[in-house]
Parts: sequence; structure tokens; C-alpha cells
Amino acid sequence: MNDRFYFRQLLSGRDFAIDNPVAQQMVNFVYIIGDRETGEALLVDPAYGVQELVEIIDNEGLRLTGVLATHWHPDHIGGDLMGYPIDGIRELAGMTSIAAPVHVQRAEVEWVTRTTGVSESDLVVHDSGDKVMVGDIPVTLIHTPGHTPGSQCFLVNDCLVAGDTLFLDGCGRTDLPGANPDEMYESLTQRLARVPDSAVLYPGHLYSAEPSATMGATRAHNYVFRIPNLEQWRSMMGAGF
Repeated sequence: MNDRFYFRQLLSGRDFAIDNPVAQQMVNFVYIIGDRETGEALLVDPAYGVQELVEIIDNEGLRLTGVLATHWHPDHIGGDLMGYPIDGIRELAGMTSIAAPVHVQRAEVEWVTRTTGVSESDLVVHDSGDKVMVGDIPVTLIHTPGHTPGSQCFLVNDCLVAGDTLFLDGCGRTDLPGANPDEMYESLTQRLARVPDSAVLYPGHLYSAEPSATMGATRAHNYVFRIPNLEQWRSMMGAGF
């Protein structure tokens, strides 16, 4: 499987959209997951320079067959970010030569359509534990609400693409619309418990010196895994309970 598995981490403002000041500031990661034998590829959280991302896939000898969206925020899938328009899945859907359905969790559908302007027909709706195939390689979708109602992580070939659910240091904010501190605590301590220490965490932003780390190292050093119970979590996250 390792011979056919293609995986690439791209940093906005550096690897693409290099002249975009918002991309430079937001330091979002976009990921390409592919099967070299079949030539199929998935984009995770395409935003900013979507045409550039498609060209990168083409230059690798792959073809885009779908999009995996970790959550609805504009810096991940496009839309209006505090008055600044960001290209994303709507612009990707408008490229007539590309048929790339967007895979989202059921709880995220309303947020995605409202934020990006895509229709529900552009989306493929999933529940936690579903698998999306890229060629013959399965990607497991893990519903991890907390940052948003339908946040999801992707586990493939011992790689965990976590969006804004989990960073190397800290986790996603729980004070934004649709966020829920209790659900975030459960996602981190229960829903991601199935992910082995050997898996490598790939976050949604470059918020640490390193772009990735094993889950074992993350669990050992990230403060979110040292909060012993929900009561202390609520106090620390300022949930107002």
C-alpha cells in the first residue's frame, strides 16, 4: 500500500497562493491524498488558490475525483471571511472539466451550503465511520464535533488529517458559532481514542514549529490531553458552565 499511497501537505501562502496576504496570515494546510496506481486523488480543504491546487494534482499525474471537507469555515472551504472573499469548493464546482463531490458530515451540511453557496447536490453526506475510497485506498471519516457541529478528521494509512479539531499544541476554538466545548472534550478523549499513537497527526494550520507529529508525541505534550475531567475542561475553555 505504501508504494501506491500518495500524500502531500501544502501550506497556503507558501506552496500556493503565495501572493495572497490572507493565505499567508492564516497558514492553512491543504492535503492531497491519492492512489498512484489508479491515478485518483482527493483534496482536503481546498481554499485560496483552487486552480493552482488542481494544477499541482495534474502535474503529479493524478486526477481530482473528490473533496474532503473538515469543516465549514471559509479559510478551509471558501466563502466570506470577515469581508474578504476566499475561493473554495464553489469555485472548484464551477470548473466544468472537474467532477469532484464534496464529502461532509451530516451535521455540517447547512453550515457548508450557507457559507459557500454550493447546493446540497454538490455534497455527499456521511456519518462517522464511513469510508471514502480514493482508488483502492480507504479513508475513514471520524466525526469530531466541538469546533463546529460537523467537524471531521480523516484517517488513512496511519495519517490523521485533523483540520481544526486537533493541533500539535492545543485544539480548535470552542467559542465560535456552532462550537461546543463539551463535544470537543468528547471528540479529543473518546472519538479520537481509536487513533493509535503511531499515527501521524497532520493539522489544519501551521500553529507549531513542526508541521506534523505522531499522535503519541501529541498526547504526551499537548495540554489538552492533560486536563483530567470535563469540569476542569469547562473551566479552562471558558464555557461558562
